[in-house]
Amino acid sequence: MAKIIAIANQKGGVAKTTTAVNLAASLAILKKRVLLIDLDSQGNATMGSGVQKNQLEYSVADVLLREVNIESAIIKAEVGYKVLGANRELSGVELSIADEAQREFILRDALKQIDHSFDFIIMDCAPSLSLITVNALCAANSVIIPMQCEYYALEGLADLCQTIERINQTLNPQLEILGVLRTLYDGRNALTKDVSAELENYFGEKLFTTVIPRNVRLAEAPAHGLPIIYFEKSSKGAIAYLSFAAELTKKIKKGAKA
Repeated sequence: MAKIIAIANQKGGVAKTTTAVNLAASLAILKKRVLLIDLDSQGNATMGSGVQKNQLEYSVADVLLREVNIESAIIKAEVGYKVLGANRELSGVELSIADEAQREFILRDALKQIDHSFDFIIMDCAPSLSLITVNALCAANSVIIPMQCEYYALEGLADLCQTIERINQTLNPQLEILGVLRTLYDGRNALTKDVSAELENYFGEKLFTTVIPRNVRLAEAPAHGLPIIYFEKSSKGAIAYLSFAAELTKKIKKGAKA
């Protein structure tokens, strides 16, 4: 059965999609069976995986509208993992399912059909607490929170933690924060160090040791439709995400034994 992970943060610009795409690719490099689900109507995770969002026969929107079986909508990307893609059709889905019974659990129920086929299901959530994001949090076992080390991001983090706690108490008792990942990290910056220290004090072992640096090659990779490991495998960004994937799998294995 797959480990289902939502990559979430209500604040934009924190390398959430970058993390989803590159974590999926790095886990695939580690010989894991991976599905990446794009839950943002911008379709950036889809495009970043080398899949043309406007050429999708079926997308995650069709799955959420129950118009197609999830297996029919999953495609194999050329970068080692499978993708359930998104495009602008997703923007109208929330209104369409708003009045449905059990609307928060549509994605969860769909994933039950295929979770045995994967080791990891990674979901890239939009930077908002929409019904689509709630579906992701109800389907997930855990959440990874990418976070830039700045004070505005720190304030938004408190709101996100409260949201996760509410969903844990009311809709998904299995949901937990697997960890916080520091992204766009610049160790030369005093503010970065201060915020990083606060995160260490607050999250303790839930703060991943790996940090993702600011990296030009990492920023360029999406324009080529490639995860960083395929675009520039010797770059600091590629090395960091491979390290993160290794740390993540070790953490999950350790938790399973506990």
